[in-house]
This record gives sequence, C-alpha cells and structure tokens, in this order.
Amino acid sequence: MTQPSVDRIAEVFDQNASRYDRQIGAFERLVLGGARGWAVNQAQGRVLEIAVGTGLNLPLYGDRVESVLGIDLSQGVLDIAETRSCRDGLVVQLRRGDVQDLPLPDASVDTVVSTYSFCTIPDPGRACEQAMRVLVPGGTFVLAEHGPATSAPVRALMRVIDPFSVRFGADHLLRDPLPYLAQAGFTIDESHRGGRGGVTFRVLARKPSRS
Repeated sequence: MTQPSVDRIAEVFDQNASRYDRQIGAFERLVLGGARGWAVNQAQGRVLEIAVGTGLNLPLYGDRVESVLGIDLSQGVLDIAETRSCRDGLVVQLRRGDVQDLPLPDASVDTVVSTYSFCTIPDPGRACEQAMRVLVPGGTFVLAEHGPATSAPVRALMRVIDPFSVRFGADHLLRDPLPYLAQAGFTIDESHRGGRGGVTFRVLARKPSRS
C-alpha cells in the first residue's frame, strides 16, 4: 500500500474541507462515541494540537487551558478553524505546518492533543518523537483515535476497506497508536477502548519527568 505524500494529504483535506465537519460528526455519533470531548477535557496549560483540522476542539477547551497552538498541513481546514468561537481569554494560534517537523522549541508545551490525526500522519512515530521533544518533562500526550476494532468481524471488514480509505482519503483504518507512543519513550498512563466494535482509542501518555 502506497503512503500518500504530505502534499497529497494536504490536497485531500483542502478538497474536503467544506464537508469535513458533517462527515466526521456523523462518524463520531454513529461509531466513535464521545472521545473528542474526553480528550479536550484532559488538556491544561499551553496546548499543542497536532492536525487541528477545522478546529472542532477549539470551542471545547476549558479554563485550565492557557493557550492553544494548532498546526495542520491543510490551509483549507485552517481557514475554517479561524472562524471558530472560543472561550474568552483563550489564546489561539493556527499555523500551516508539518507535525512531523514541529517549528517549536524543546520543552515548550504542557499538553499535546491529537484527535483522529494519527490515521493520516505519514509517520506517526516521527510525530510522537516531535511531541516528546516539545513537551515539558512530565507533560501529557492526549490521544483520541480510531484503529483496529476489537471485534473480529469489524476488523475483517476494515481490512477490506483500508486500501481504498488510504488511497482516496489518506486515512489509515488499522493503525494502533500505542506502539508509536511507547517507541518514542512515552509512559502509557491510561488506555481505553470504546465505540462500535471497539474501534476507538482513548489514551493518556506522559513524558517522563527528570530524575
């Protein structure tokens, strides 16, 4: 299976930007459940949101969050994110960029949030390494993602669909996010499965503190 390039992923999301909210909203209601709200509620301090998309999380950030920097490959989705209403006092910056090569200093954010982005990032391992670098010691990586179902029949169906999903939507259906986080050095504090067929991951991972 050919991995779409960064440019191809940006093109797919630019073309689909106006339809994205409707499509992901239906998929979350019918399949994924409430993992998005759970993920945002774990965030605090200075937040980096990787693959921020159309900014669906931005109105959900509460008082524990000081600022949000959202990065995405697609200018089309960022243009929509710019229109989101957010909590008064929340500092939000949106930038076009590649989360596999973050333009941020070491140890500069308290929380990294990823909601349904590992499925499209070309190299999630590299993105995890970058997240590890920019998080403060003891900082948290919060992830909500879809992946291989716990249900065998659903997983078999996903195997059939996956090549078409990757080719036309730059969306990997069968990626398990946990190995990428572990290989980058994160400690997995919580990991739960849910959604229809067990396709949804809710993960809290932590950058080790200094000795």
